[in-house]
Amino acid sequence: MRDVTPIIAVFSYLFITVPVSSLAADSALEWGRVNMQGSIIDTACAIAVESQDQTVEIDAISVEDIVRDGQGRGKNFYIKLSDCELDRFGRQLPDLKNFQVTFDGDSEGGLFTVQGTVSGVALKISDLGGNIARPGKPLPLETINPQSMVLSYAVNLVANNHILTSGEYFSAIRFKLDYF
Repeated sequence: MRDVTPIIAVFSYLFITVPVSSLAADSALEWGRVNMQGSIIDTACAIAVESQDQTVEIDAISVEDIVRDGQGRGKNFYIKLSDCELDRFGRQLPDLKNFQVTFDGDSEGGLFTVQGTVSGVALKISDLGGNIARPGKPLPLETINPQSMVLSYAVNLVANNHILTSGEYFSAIRFKLDYF
């Protein structure tokens, strides 16, 4: 009978450890997987700090000048870019050289409206080529001089076919820059 006791002890050990090891095997089956993906993109140009939030002071103009000429004298303003990498890696990709600017804001009749005590005028923005910015519509593509990295524009106060009265005015106009 003594010979049977070790066999019972071994069987008892097997019956106890097999369920425990099967539980351990089940917990090993509960592993998960996380898939990750990404992309590498070209660095965007930055808009220079002095160009991000500009105030363009337009010279005072008389009602008579607006009536006679239909507009005031243009005032130039600039959007300067910095930290641009226009050279593309890989021969299959052309260098970045085309820029397209979209100005947006309150509008009426294709011009930018003004707020304040004045009436009968609006703002007109144009590029150096004479292309007029229409609110929310991109200007034609333009190339940029890589040495200066400056885009140049002019803003004019123009008559808008409403009754013209003198007063103070202001307007907030946003711009968006795309390049490719």
